[in-house]
Amino acid sequence: MKNGICYVIGAGECVRLPQNINEEDMVIAVDGGFQYVKNSRVDLVVGDFDSLGFVPEHPNVLRLKPEKDDTDMLVALKEGLKAGYLDFHIYGGCGGRFEHTIANIQSLAYLAQHGAKGTLRDGDTVITMLTNNVLILPSELTGYLSVFSYGEKAEGVTLKGVKYPLERATLTDNFPIGVSNEFTGQSAEISVEKGRLLILYNHAE
Repeated sequence: MKNGICYVIGAGECVRLPQNINEEDMVIAVDGGFQYVKNSRVDLVVGDFDSLGFVPEHPNVLRLKPEKDDTDMLVALKEGLKAGYLDFHIYGGCGGRFEHTIANIQSLAYLAQHGAKGTLRDGDTVITMLTNNVLILPSELTGYLSVFSYGEKAEGVTLKGVKYPLERATLTDNFPIGVSNEFTGQSAEISVEKGRLLILYNHAE
């Protein structure tokens, strides 16, 4: 497994790009996302190139057929997994067509299912998935934190260090009790014993 980060740049709204990319990291541009990083380091370009409109002149291009089951983004994430990465930072994965945003959120669940962590980075908002695990967020975070059941229910949900704590609660997919919690200046701990949580929080890089 690789110790670095796999940065994936999609074709959605991209108001922020990754900084301080290290040698051990990997950068994948997905279709129209190539426009955002074409003058920067890119290790692999993936897509059917319907949104970009042309096939980039790049030494590593994975050209896909337009008719396929996997989205371009999911293929890119699978390539990152195949290369040994377990930490994925996705930019340009929100905005644009709403169904693409939903598809990218589902791709976070795919990563979690395969033992990897994925985060969608939409401006100052980070979106991630937590499955039967614990997530600790640093004390310097400010603003809002929202936690939703991703599935019929998520059991044993505990929130500590936030304005509205929970203790081994059950969250369901038809009651958004976890929306708009707040950080308090101390580290926040989120845990779920059984099920998946979709987590959104503010984090300016």
